[in-house]
Amino acid sequence: MAVARSRILDLAKLQCRIFSTTFNPERLRTGNKVLRQRLRGPAMAAYYPRKVVTFRDLQKAYPDLETWDEQEEDRLEGIRVAKQRGKGAPKKKRTLEESKKFTGKKKKSVVIEEKA
Repeated sequence: MAVARSRILDLAKLQCRIFSTTFNPERLRTGNKVLRQRLRGPAMAAYYPRKVVTFRDLQKAYPDLETWDEQEEDRLEGIRVAKQRGKGAPKKKRTLEESKKFTGKKKKSVVIEEKA
């Protein structure tokens, strides 16, 4: 003896209400599997260690305090050595004329041949 489809659907509705699940008689893909998962944000945020106070943070907090940053001094010394070797960054153009000075197209040299 077969049970009516409406009776089975009513039973499925009741079952979903009891067990707090979604009623989906057409069995469509709704994405509930993804939505039921725990959020990943807090776990990912806790994965990375907290930021530690750096020397630069102390310099920003106390600008009047005279400090010496060895890493910054090494960086500046490397830049100075590179400039002495001619490998430093080029000077910035300060005026409009300086910036337009080298932007034009290269002129082609025209060679005129004389027929003998």
